[in-house]
Amino acid sequence: MTIYIDGDAFPNLLKPIVLKQIERLKIPTVVVANKKVNIGKSAYISYLVVEAGADEADNKIVELLCEGDLVITADIPLADRVITKKAHAIDHRGELYSVDNIKQYLAMRNLMESIRESGEITKGPKAFSTKDAQNFANQLNNFLSKVCIHSVI
Repeated sequence: MTIYIDGDAFPNLLKPIVLKQIERLKIPTVVVANKKVNIGKSAYISYLVVEAGADEADNKIVELLCEGDLVITADIPLADRVITKKAHAIDHRGELYSVDNIKQYLAMRNLMESIRESGEITKGPKAFSTKDAQNFANQLNNFLSKVCIHSVI
């Protein structure tokens, strides 16, 4: 398994959490962004800077990922593409996207986008907090524990 990190807007609070897991489990990881993003120094992390553009990082991640890989992203359309390729996606707040829930998240995201495009002012997501980081850490740990157990068996 490889972890792909959508580096654009990756919260600083998550960097040490992810780095610790990468080092502990020796998981190859690729950080993809349209600017230089530093998660930390590790022999298991490579950094890939793509051209500037709305979906360039997303397209590169989808191009590179294989079935069973993990993508860390807050981008719901990207998560949908990841799930379609039979890979896994987790967002910055610890939500593990799946075949069972991704279409619901995508529909809600598209509805809110449509409402905003009609001129309605909507609230954005609440500020990222240490509780969100803890939820993410717990979900990532649970996911990696299951995957690592299955790969050993």
